[in-house]
Amino acid sequence: MKSCKSVIITLLLMMSSISAQASCVILLHGLARNSGSMEKLQEKLASEHYQVVNFGYPSRDFQIEKLAELAIKPALKECQPEQAVNFVTHSLGGILVRQYLSQHPIENLRHVVMLGPPNKGSEVVDKLSDMPGYKFINGKAGMQLSTDINSVPNKLGRANFDLGIIAGTSSINLILSWIIRGEDDGKVLVERTRLEGMNDHLSLPVTHTFMMRNKTVIAQVLHYFKFGKFNGEKAY
Repeated sequence: MKSCKSVIITLLLMMSSISAQASCVILLHGLARNSGSMEKLQEKLASEHYQVVNFGYPSRDFQIEKLAELAIKPALKECQPEQAVNFVTHSLGGILVRQYLSQHPIENLRHVVMLGPPNKGSEVVDKLSDMPGYKFINGKAGMQLSTDINSVPNKLGRANFDLGIIAGTSSINLILSWIIRGEDDGKVLVERTRLEGMNDHLSLPVTHTFMMRNKTVIAQVLHYFKFGKFNGEKAY
C-alpha cells in the first residue's frame, strides 16, 4: 500500500514538473519599482522549472495604455509559442495586464495572479494626486489610479481570464491607511483589489510594499499555478 502511494506521489510530482517546464511566467512589478522587486518570486519559480520573464518597464514615464504595450509585448516574445503563459503582477502590473487583454487576446493564457492590485483604484490617489510632487514621484500612470468611475482600472471591466488575487491586510504607512479608512495594505483597500469575474481571492497579513517577497505569498502563487486556487496555508 505504501509502495503504491509512493508511486502516485512520484507521478504527481513528475506531472507537476512537466507542466511547469511547459509554462512561461511573466512578472510585472509595480509603480515606481523595478524588476529587482520581483527577484525572490523569480528565483522560486525558476527553481520549480518555470521559464520566468522578469523585465523592468518605465512605470513613471507613460500612461497605463502605453506602459501595457511596452511591458507585455516584449515579454511575450520571450515565451515559446507552445508554452502556456502565466502572469504574476504586483500593484500597477495587474492593471497593465487588464489593459493589454482589453486590446489583445493571448491565446495560450493560463493563470494570472495579482498581488495588491488597485482594481477599483485607490483613495490614496484621490486624496494626494493634487499635492506638489505627487506626479513627479508616481508619474502619469499613478495619476490614472483613482477610485473615480472613469479611471482606467474602473473602465476596464470584469476579468474574462483565469484570475487569482492576493490582498494585503498589514500596513507600514499609518498616514495612508488613515486616508484609506478600511482594511488595507497601506496603499489599496482590500475590497478594491477585488474584480468581478475573478476565480479566487485571498487576504494575507502582508504589506503592499513587500508582499511579493513574502514566503507565504510566493507559496500561494505556486499553489494557484498548480491547482487553480489558493489554500491559505502559511509558509515557514
